[in-house]
Amino acid sequence: MKKNYQGTIYACFVAYVVQAIVNNFAPLLFVTFETNYRIPLTRITLLIMVNFIVQLLVDALSAGLIDRLGCRVSMIAAHLFAVAGLIFLTFLPELMPDPFAGLFISVCLYTVGGGLIEVLVSPVLEACPTGNKEKAMSLLHSFYCWGHVGVVLISTVFFAAFGIGAWRILGLIWALIPAANTIFFFKVPIAPLNSLGEKGLTVRELFRNKIFWAFLLMMLCAGASEQSVSQWASVLAEKGLGVSKTAGDLAGPMAFATLMGISRLIYGKFGDRIDLDKYITFSCVLCIASYLCIALVPIPFFGLLGCAVCGFAVGIFWPGTLSRASALIRGGGTAMFALLALAGDLGCSAGPTFAGLVSGLSGNDLKAGILAATVFPIVLYTAAILLKRRNP
Repeated sequence: MKKNYQGTIYACFVAYVVQAIVNNFAPLLFVTFETNYRIPLTRITLLIMVNFIVQLLVDALSAGLIDRLGCRVSMIAAHLFAVAGLIFLTFLPELMPDPFAGLFISVCLYTVGGGLIEVLVSPVLEACPTGNKEKAMSLLHSFYCWGHVGVVLISTVFFAAFGIGAWRILGLIWALIPAANTIFFFKVPIAPLNSLGEKGLTVRELFRNKIFWAFLLMMLCAGASEQSVSQWASVLAEKGLGVSKTAGDLAGPMAFATLMGISRLIYGKFGDRIDLDKYITFSCVLCIASYLCIALVPIPFFGLLGCAVCGFAVGIFWPGTLSRASALIRGGGTAMFALLALAGDLGCSAGPTFAGLVSGLSGNDLKAGILAATVFPIVLYTAAILLKRRNP
């Protein structure tokens, strides 16, 4: 009897919503944590670094572990970690002698879950016997964007209706989503990541593959191109227009995430009619243009428009690179996806850090940092063109 993998695909979509929840819910509460637990904001923001470090560790260590445990067990474990972290966040800081320790443990737990989901969800979807895998991959990654938008909007409405003091209730509500998806992953079929009798490539074999190094570079630049603007979008909006933080978040990061989701949704819907390589290179050119608009055009409205357009431009970079790597490196397996995720996450940190450092050296001129970060989409464009010429 032929298995129906539609439920598996839907569960993968929800898994990316889970990752959006664990990445974006707690940062909305940083000021609340500062007030309620009397923790300096400088110390609370260390949680961002904790999230990044744990994510990298999971990316680096997960390949061998997932191969031993299997995808189903690993995906279930990922969701349980997310559930535990979100639930612990609501009460553990008050039980610990140092509330920051409670926050630290909670963040570590759900970041392990989010990191495993990031490594697992793409190869699990890629293994499903679907027609156009590039379309499915782009649609999958759009759900992270919609999850990000949903977390911010729903949380904002919830706090407006019930007050920020009810954040613990909302945290438990968000925990229901990974809990429900855990049940789904107990039941849905999961196709083997490699053909019967075929073993996935080892890390050493991947590193010997020159094409794999090109994809590592593309993933690094994809993450950097995305986050160099995304991480600074709110600041650009507030400084450029002089609006409140709430309005700045809506005009900056929310517009960026929405347009990024639309870009992925377009390819997810019409990918069978669109050449992926051309879409990536066109998006690189559009990304470069948006960076230059942000950095060089002195009119604030066009700076905000550049942020939004940048979101659309970078949308295909991450899922498109994964799809091309999967197509050109047969048998890459979980090791390949884990290492590509590691490169992407390194880029997500390196991009905004580089932009911030250049801004600091330029008298806190953030536009100078964005201009310097244009190097990332330029390198990505160059790598994509060279890869296309070598592997038409």
